[in-house]
Amino acid sequence: MSGFDVLTRGDVLDAALQARDYLVSCGVPGALAAKDPRLWGRRAVDHSRLGWLDLPFASRGLLNQVDGLVAEARYSGLDHIVLIGVGAESLAAQAVVEAHAPALAGRGGADGRGGELTVLDGSDTAALAFALERLDRTLVVLASKAGVSLEGDAYRRIFAGAFRERGLSEREIASRFLVVTDHGSPLHDFARQCGYRIGLTDPYLPGHFGALSAYGLVPAVLAGADAERLLDEAASLVPSLAKDEDNPGLLLGAILGGCAQQGPGGVARDKVVLREPGGSGALSAWIAQLLAVGTGKKGRGVLAVEPPGVQASFPDVHGVALNPRSAAQEESDTSVWAPLGAQFLLWEYATAVSGWLLGVNPFEAGSAVVQEAEDDAATLLRTAGTGPLPAEPPVYVEDGIEVHADFPWPPGADLFTVLGGLVGAVPAGGYLSVTTYLSGDFSGRYLAPSFAKAAGRPVVYGPGPAFPHATGPIHKDGPGNGAFLVITGDPAPGDALAAHPVPGRPYGLNKLQVARALAEVRSLRNRGLPVLRLHLRDPVECAGRLIETVRAVAGAGRRP
Repeated sequence: MSGFDVLTRGDVLDAALQARDYLVSCGVPGALAAKDPRLWGRRAVDHSRLGWLDLPFASRGLLNQVDGLVAEARYSGLDHIVLIGVGAESLAAQAVVEAHAPALAGRGGADGRGGELTVLDGSDTAALAFALERLDRTLVVLASKAGVSLEGDAYRRIFAGAFRERGLSEREIASRFLVVTDHGSPLHDFARQCGYRIGLTDPYLPGHFGALSAYGLVPAVLAGADAERLLDEAASLVPSLAKDEDNPGLLLGAILGGCAQQGPGGVARDKVVLREPGGSGALSAWIAQLLAVGTGKKGRGVLAVEPPGVQASFPDVHGVALNPRSAAQEESDTSVWAPLGAQFLLWEYATAVSGWLLGVNPFEAGSAVVQEAEDDAATLLRTAGTGPLPAEPPVYVEDGIEVHADFPWPPGADLFTVLGGLVGAVPAGGYLSVTTYLSGDFSGRYLAPSFAKAAGRPVVYGPGPAFPHATGPIHKDGPGNGAFLVITGDPAPGDALAAHPVPGRPYGLNKLQVARALAEVRSLRNRGLPVLRLHLRDPVECAGRLIETVRAVAGAGRRP
């Protein structure tokens, strides 16, 4: 695909055209193309925060540096790239590799370019086990704009220990790590002390606007993706972004921002369902975090939902199809056609425009809400030491499923009643969020359709800590109309990695996951948001019981 276009219709079109005319009358397209930070106030945004507009051209110099690293890695037999990153730093690279997967599969590693990418974001020990089986072919990329996350530290220690057990020297171990971070960040200093290879990025570039920077490109290129083509796709879009007419970025931003404001009926369509032809992938996840971080501020924001979380037509939801095969057969309100490189730049531009319409600074990282939960999790782990994590006893247990809540349930209440109460806590214009802190195949995807039917509201879901890390700002600083289910569990039978201690730390990956979940629950409750935690003593058997109970709640045919 070489072209790009945005088409919309119905009520969404009416709202978008009004918003676009307003944007043009205020000179937003020209000012944004000129990287004028005064769009967001005299001192709200620094000029350097708009550097993402230059990345289709500025990142070309990066490719020459990475090509040498790729050649060296392939010469050493390293064609399996492990990317350790949570949130924006990993989602863009995943999207690139997914888009280039057919070409990579055809090439393999024999020609010096092909490779594969495994992403570790703290959500699944199966991915870690897969990576450890390919240790002799593995190069580890640790990507973060700040310091080393709890998960990043754990995974780094695990890989360093595994390399050491293989007989590698400390110098050889250091050569197996590449750190992508900001110049002068705490991770920069740490990596330098460890002797790791380092790729530095612009510290002023917002991480959620960095898909075409080293964060998105370096891991993907190491895995064999064609980043030059990606930048060409993005560059082809640039001339249209300065126009008042025929500007797809402006129209998409007008759609998002225009719909998110209250319409004539008093309803804001501030939720968007993202649909991809082959099902939701990393591109949808990347867009969701971009919108969450870019617009989730000051009680406002645009929430992205995947199709399983929507079971009906809601007045506050509109659909966006990404590269649909046929506009005539597409049910979504809006269709967006563009190759991946242009999709990245298009959505970044649209997020900036929609943020301007909503009166928020889209370039603030939203790191406070993310960092506070991580800091709390670190405190919980430090306090626990080698003992159990501090936690209140469950208020109710049914068939191995513990119910943890900060209020007592009525006598005789069962799990059906508990979940019905959670569904009833979803605000009339809100949504339900399901976050799973578990290893294995179980996901909020299995619960979303039934919950959406039961609540009559959209359901978003994802694995922790990656999902709350990527979308935390919209939940905590956005409209504040979510209800939350957090699911934790004991290690699954036979999952040795989950229970095995992290080298040099008094905890294993499962304990780290639970600490992350407890900190997230506390963060949500501190904001007065309804949240329920379920702990599965046997994740395999209890997951099946939970699915059946949620289906029963949906089958009751009414919202409690």
